[in-house]
Amino acid sequence: MKTSILRSGSVVLVAWATSLFGWGNAHASVITGVCPDGSMFIVRNLADIPCAAAKRVAPDDMPPIKPEYLPRPYGWQRFQREQDPNNPYNLLEDLETRDAQRPPPRAPTSSRAALSEPPLPSVSEPAPPRVRDGGIQLSDQEIADLIQIVQLTQQRAPANLEIESNGSPSLRLQLAHSRGFEAQAKRSWASHGPPTSGPVLLFTAEALAPVVFHPNFTFAQGHTAFHANSEDPKQFGMLVGRPGALEAGTTLLGYVVLPPSIDLAQPIDVYWNDHRLAATLRP
Repeated sequence: MKTSILRSGSVVLVAWATSLFGWGNAHASVITGVCPDGSMFIVRNLADIPCAAAKRVAPDDMPPIKPEYLPRPYGWQRFQREQDPNNPYNLLEDLETRDAQRPPPRAPTSSRAALSEPPLPSVSEPAPPRVRDGGIQLSDQEIADLIQIVQLTQQRAPANLEIESNGSPSLRLQLAHSRGFEAQAKRSWASHGPPTSGPVLLFTAEALAPVVFHPNFTFAQGHTAFHANSEDPKQFGMLVGRPGALEAGTTLLGYVVLPPSIDLAQPIDVYWNDHRLAATLRP
C-alpha cells in the first residue's frame, strides 16, 4: 500500500483550493499539477490547464510551495507596498513633503542683487543696408569698413595725393582696389543690366580744411586714357557724400570703373586737375 507523505505546502494548497472553489471533496473535483516553468495550477477542467506538457499531480502529492509563493490577500499586499520605504512612489512623496516643509530662500538685499545680476548693456540693432549710387546696397558699418580698407591699403599699394592751399594741406586723395567691393558691385549691376568687366577702384577725398572737390580723375596707362562719365553709375558713383564745397573733417567715398584694358598690376598715372600721381594698385 502506497504511503502518502503530506507536506506543509501541499496541505496549504489543498486547503486553499477547497476554500477557493467551494468544493467539499478537493480530491474528486480539483485537477492539480506543475507546468514546465515550475508554476503550479489548480483548475476544474482539463481544458483550463495553462501550459503544455504539464505534469498532473494529486493534491496530496504536490511539491511544497515556498512561503513567498503562498497566496495572500490583495489588500495585505497593497498595504505592504504602500508602507515599503524602498518603493519609488513613496520616495517621490517623501521628496515632495520635504520640499513643502523647506523654508523659502531669503530675498537678496539690494546690494547683493546688484552684484549678482549686473545690468545688460544696451545693444542697438545694426542699421539696415541702404541703396547707394549704382544700386549697391551698403550699411553704414560697411561704408566705414571700406574707408578703412582704402586707408590701410596705402601701406601695401600707396596711391595718395595731398593737396595744399596757401601753404597748408587742404585735401587728401587716396585710391585703392578692393576685390570684395568689386565683386559686390558687379553682382549688383549684373542683376539689372549687362555685366561690367573692367576693374573697380575705390577713392576717398578727405577735407583737411574747407575746400572744393570735384572728382575730375583721368587714368592713363600705355595708349589708354580714361575719364569717367559722372552720369553713368557703371563708370562713377558716390557712396558717401557729394562733391562740391566740403567742410574740414569731411570724408567722401566713391568708386570709378576702369576699362578692361587697364591692368592694375602695372603702373598707372592718375591725374586730378593739375596734379599727378603714379601708382601700382595691385602689386
